[in-house]
Amino acid sequence: MRGKGCPVPTPADLRRWRAYLADERAEAAVYRDLASRRDGEERAILLELAEAERRHEQHWLDLLGDDVGKPRRGALRTRWLGFLARRLGSVFVLALAQRAEARAVYADERDATPQMVADERIHEEVVRSLAARGRAQLSGSFRAAVFGMNDGLVSNLALVLGIGATGVGTGVVLATGIAGLLAGALSMGAGEYVSVRSQRELLEASTPDPQTRTAFPHLDIEANELALVYRARGESPDEAAEHAQRSIRSYRPDQIQPRRAHGEFEEIGSAWGAALASFGLFSGGAIIPVLPYLLGLSGTTAVLVSAALVGLALLVTGAIVGILSGGPPLRRALRQLAIGWGAAAATYALGLAFGANVA
Repeated sequence: MRGKGCPVPTPADLRRWRAYLADERAEAAVYRDLASRRDGEERAILLELAEAERRHEQHWLDLLGDDVGKPRRGALRTRWLGFLARRLGSVFVLALAQRAEARAVYADERDATPQMVADERIHEEVVRSLAARGRAQLSGSFRAAVFGMNDGLVSNLALVLGIGATGVGTGVVLATGIAGLLAGALSMGAGEYVSVRSQRELLEASTPDPQTRTAFPHLDIEANELALVYRARGESPDEAAEHAQRSIRSYRPDQIQPRRAHGEFEEIGSAWGAALASFGLFSGGAIIPVLPYLLGLSGTTAVLVSAALVGLALLVTGAIVGILSGGPPLRRALRQLAIGWGAAAATYALGLAFGANVA
């Protein structure tokens, strides 16, 4: 119930408050659905976020009083987010939730409390931190997958259009596209394997060996070479000497950790995972420009259909990258499209020029 002396809300106020109420209920449901697919600290954090949304819900209930009306559905984007949360519960959904919290819908809302505005801003950082864990786990394979798909789309479209523009037969274009698919996929897969494997080996070579601590009891605390280790890591001589003495005095055999296991650098991803993701996604991208020729199309029709299919795929991959990276999906999608079509157009123009010169 609204308190006595409160101004009578206008119909526009009531509609706005009811919309906020519906959105708060929907957002709380999203966090509960996400929590149901997790455990431990992540589950507890998501449930706390749901409780915060419930407090916001109560604020609008108090303002509406007897004018709550029939329950309304939340905004379409929030309901879509809830649908994904119930079925996926992945970093993709957390990335979408981060963007939803970043909208700051209460920043200019005179009927929202300062605490609610502050809550929404903090919620964005909480969800960003939760999403960051998932991003770290998939960053290696995801990078390889995105590069593989994009390279397959753009390079094979450019290859197919460039060869087709020279005036050769449809069979030659098709064979060229298939050859480009196989050569590119194998090259991408091999390159990603070597790249990730080399990066892991470099990190493993630079990671301190915990077993070195077993030598601490046998070092002379007044004159030992442990200080050289800390000096080599950038500490001043005095800081290194003090650090070395602290390390020796606090040494306990039961605190020695095993050497970091091979393949434990999750932010890089596994070499085989990156290679397979790159191979598969390049193949999936590279087959799209060839589809019109496989279906028997030729000439300008095949060129237009191939470019349209690739353009659609570039928009989708660009939007996905935008969502997962926390950026604006539409801008990333259009950027991806412009780059891909630009490269293909340049190659097509070169093919036309080359074909005219040969003729």
